Amino acid sequence: MDVNAAVAAAAAIAGLCTGVIAMLAFRWSERDQARPTRSSMRPDINAVLPPGVDTVLSVLRSSAVVLDEGDAVVKASSAAYALGLVRGGKLAVEPMLHMARDTRRDGEIRQVELDLPRRGTGRGEALAVSARVAPLGSRLVLLLVEDLTEARRIEAVRRDFVANVSHELKTPVGAISLLSEAVMDAADDPEAVSRFAGRMQIESTRLINLVQELIDLSRVQNDDPLEDAEPMRVDTLVAEAMDRCRHTATSKQITMAAGGTADLRVWGNRGQLAAALGNLVENAVNYSPARTRVGIAARRVTAPGGDLIEIAVTDQGIGIPEKDRERIFERFYRVDPARSRATGGTGLGLAIVKHVAASHGGEVAVWSSEGQGSTFTLRLPEAAAPSPAAATESTRPLLEPETAPAIPAPEVLP
Repeated sequence: MDVNAAVAAAAAIAGLCTGVIAMLAFRWSERDQARPTRSSMRPDINAVLPPGVDTVLSVLRSSAVVLDEGDAVVKASSAAYALGLVRGGKLAVEPMLHMARDTRRDGEIRQVELDLPRRGTGRGEALAVSARVAPLGSRLVLLLVEDLTEARRIEAVRRDFVANVSHELKTPVGAISLLSEAVMDAADDPEAVSRFAGRMQIESTRLINLVQELIDLSRVQNDDPLEDAEPMRVDTLVAEAMDRCRHTATSKQITMAAGGTADLRVWGNRGQLAAALGNLVENAVNYSPARTRVGIAARRVTAPGGDLIEIAVTDQGIGIPEKDRERIFERFYRVDPARSRATGGTGLGLAIVKHVAASHGGEVAVWSSEGQGSTFTLRLPEAAAPSPAAATESTRPLLEPETAPAIPAPEVLP
């Protein structure tokens, strides 16, 4: 009897312990279920972003990044990855991350301009951006980044252009002012007056040429040349270019010769193409020694996008140093400023040629060797030949026998 009572007491105690353990396990389970987990703190993207935000961000031109309360990237546009703003699911730009945290704390909109290192160049080039941070809902932060690199580059070019124009205009204007004072002081000396008046005419001509080339450059940059485009004979354009500087060539005893231009046509604005080719021929004459030759040759070349017409202008001048060849098409750039002033150059002629070629779907290239001369090659899309019924245009010959001998066209250098 005592044994049975002991067994019963032991069973009761074991049942009681089992119940207590079960109750504790149930309480611990409820507590674990109520505790927030890492996955519960990072809900699905579609559940986090307010309705319509994803669609709006996808059409923005700015780079967009959405951060959650843990600074993790919830949404980022492809442009943000391209700029290197997001790496490994995190915002990689520390100043922007600090801005996002401050905005999340006080809800204020912040904006700042930063210079970021450009990825992949290895040359320390800066990427100029404008970053704007704003709260998005109660827990998210929206970061919009605008790339200002190209805008800053254009602004720098504009400032340089204004500074160069101011300098170039001030030089002849100042010279004319001083010469006019000299004329007044030398009123009783006819010889001095005549000399100063001649210098005033030279400076006035320089000023007129500069203003005209500024107007021409503005036109080729702003106008669409294809609005008034027409097929033009290459030999006609070459004849106009040669006439433009025939007087200068004759005074320096420079022979101008053309060849290979028959039956070739290009498509474009007549005035702009004539000005571009005229600048090339005029440069060749101005920078060539006396009693040398300037040649203009044209040919048809095959290209993947259609046949091109190459017009090459070759001179026997002093040549262009290798370090200057990449910059000679910049506005106001001169290889030798002293020589350019002696020849009356403005530094805009080749810039006009480059813009005209680009706007007509072509290009301009240069080959040069110091002491041997230079060859400027203008490449333009070929225009289809007109039908026989429409081909009634008549042109005068390129070379007049009394002014230029019939010599072979110069070789087009590479």
